[in-house]
Amino acid sequence: MAITKTIETPNIEVVRDWNIQVATDTVIKEDNVEIGRSRHRHVLVPFASSYNSDTKKWTHTATDISKEDAKVQAIANAAWTDDVKTAYKTFREKQDL
Repeated sequence: MAITKTIETPNIEVVRDWNIQVATDTVIKEDNVEIGRSRHRHVLVPFASSYNSDTKKWTHTATDISKEDAKVQAIANAAWTDDVKTAYKTFREKQDL
């Protein structure tokens, strides 16, 4: 009896130019027959942005996508152009604090 666990990435979507929505499935198989599956979703954006009220300045830290599936990395690298990154920063900095 061999039990295996694999991670699949069945769905990747780009929404509003910079949001990358990722669905991953954890698949459990016994003797090559699927016995369980669970789905996890997460959203990636180009930067983690924060505002320092003392200095009145924004900090934008690039999102680390190195642990994402290769397909997700390829889509993020294609979608997050310099123009999109600038637009995202502008969008975040216009948010109510």
